[in-house]
Amino acid sequence: MKPIYRVLLVGAAILSALLTPAAEPEVLKTIVLPPAFTQGGKPLMQSLRERQTVRELKPDKLPAQTLANLLWAAFGINRPGTGHRTAPSAMNSQEVDIYVALPEGLFLYDAKLQQLTPILTGDLRPRAGGSDSFKDAPVTLILVADLPRLAKANPETRPFYAAFDAGCISQNVYLYCASEGLATVVHDLDRSPLAAAMRLKPDQQIIIAQAVGYPKETKLNR
Repeated sequence: MKPIYRVLLVGAAILSALLTPAAEPEVLKTIVLPPAFTQGGKPLMQSLRERQTVRELKPDKLPAQTLANLLWAAFGINRPGTGHRTAPSAMNSQEVDIYVALPEGLFLYDAKLQQLTPILTGDLRPRAGGSDSFKDAPVTLILVADLPRLAKANPETRPFYAAFDAGCISQNVYLYCASEGLATVVHDLDRSPLAAAMRLKPDQQIIIAQAVGYPKETKLNR
């Protein structure tokens, strides 16, 4: 090939690259959840009897209705007139936020609007720790305490209140899963790297993570 033709081909390639629109970055959209079904389910005593930790979870996606019901059961508004929730919180501080890690990104559960507000793109589920057997669970809930909301509590006691309140939310998740035949497992995690990845503020503290999905098999662990 003659040099002049090489120059022309290279120039054409450069021009084509400049004129080709750059791929737009992936943008997460708000997920509007359907209203939660607040009727039915197994009786409370049966759900308590069947409450268990299941460590083997399928990756199958949860339907939008199931996800809506799950989050409402965890910490949704059950008294719209007052904004009070399905789990207690110290001095009604409602300081625990539920971050929802899905394959497509990280979301924040908005109980008032019954929706998932986008936070970050990318799959943070593997970074939330836990065993390989449930790192690909369809949903990982990350309970984060915004400690300044506990304004009525002494600063040194705020982490204790937040941990207790998060435990109540976690138990709600367990009972919902027992009622609906879902699997769930609470697991510890390396908090500092995950907090950095989530871009949390210094006063936001990760309490615990909880994976939810369909069971591969039922194992009563604790």
